[in-house]
Amino acid sequence: MAQGSYYVYVYIDPRNFEEFYYGKGRGSRKNAHLFEDSDSEKSKRINAIHKAGLKPIVRVIARNLSEHDALLVEKTLLWKLGRQLTNISSGHYSQNFRRHNTLHAELSGFDFEKGIYYYNVGDGPTRCWEDYVQFGFISAGQATRFRDAMLGFQPGDIVAAYLKRHGFVGIGRIKQRAKPVREVTINGLPLLKHELSRPGLASNVDSNETCEYVAITEWIKTVNRSEAKWKPKSGLYTTTHVRASLDSQPKTIEFLESEFGIDLKALVA
Repeated sequence: MAQGSYYVYVYIDPRNFEEFYYGKGRGSRKNAHLFEDSDSEKSKRINAIHKAGLKPIVRVIARNLSEHDALLVEKTLLWKLGRQLTNISSGHYSQNFRRHNTLHAELSGFDFEKGIYYYNVGDGPTRCWEDYVQFGFISAGQATRFRDAMLGFQPGDIVAAYLKRHGFVGIGRIKQRAKPVREVTINGLPLLKHELSRPGLASNVDSNETCEYVAITEWIKTVNRSEAKWKPKSGLYTTTHVRASLDSQPKTIEFLESEFGIDLKALVA
């Protein structure tokens, strides 16, 4: 695919000069929507313009772009005026842009480098809070979705560990990206050689898909499970997911900072 052959275009309503659709393409792509017959908001608006005896104004905004650059320009424009547009898709690279209606808040990964995450301890046959504290790690696995959740943690991320039916039991910092448990060494000894309360940590040890994935963690503050921090019916965030961002959970962040005496945002600044 040739470099420099793409452009980004806009459709403008001549009745009020409002921009209502952005796209990217090459050749005659920019004119392809003029006589579409669909139930999309874009088509409805174009038809309304035609019924008024007018034509949409179609203008190229940027030209001589690679496809990659055209997609990025398109997404930037979609983000800027997203709620006013008739585009159905949020466009490529949407994961690289902050969500709308969040400019009033500080978001990890955008306004500070690392993330603040809820981590579900998942206490059971393969995992134990006491092992996590003693040896300095967190884990999840036995299925690809749990493996992938662990691989989402990055060094420097802050985790708030939650123990089901108890509450929050610790605040820690990820030191190393998660890897299969068989590859993890702690204090010069393979983790699986240590005396663990849950030897089930070794389940499916030879499978990269279903083994336990372990991330070395520096615990900043921890409490025993009997002293877990919780306040019933207060709107605190919990989920069955292994990993979840706390960016949109100000009540939970405030609770954690108060109960553990830690400025979480300062830890990721």
